[in-house]
Amino acid sequence: QVQLVESGGGLVQPGGSLRLSCAASGSIFSRNAMGWYRQAPGKERELVAGITSGGITNYADSVKGRFTISRDNVKKTLYLQMNNLKPEDTAVYYCYLIDYGTVYWGQGTQVTVSS
Repeated sequence: QVQLVESGGGLVQPGGSLRLSCAASGSIFSRNAMGWYRQAPGKERELVAGITSGGITNYADSVKGRFTISRDNVKKTLYLQMNNLKPEDTAVYYCYLIDYGTVYWGQGTQVTVSS
């Protein structure tokens, strides 16, 4: 059974940085596409960044140049480095993993950007 556990969220001032982690278990991991979505209050869940098994990345326009997605296949961990955070980045961030067409989700981690 695939399980995803996020960590690294918290409260940060505008312009600050956070690094989210998503530890996976129960899958091969290296073959899986993965990524991050976020959901702000009253808004739909939106894709933040994705990374293929081969390391190809894509980003939402709103985070390009500020966020970096990466993966460590040995540690089976996905990361999201978030720099120059803005209040509009405030949301619950969810990691996902795709395994044989099934999408698995983590429980989410809250990121709040506020002074």
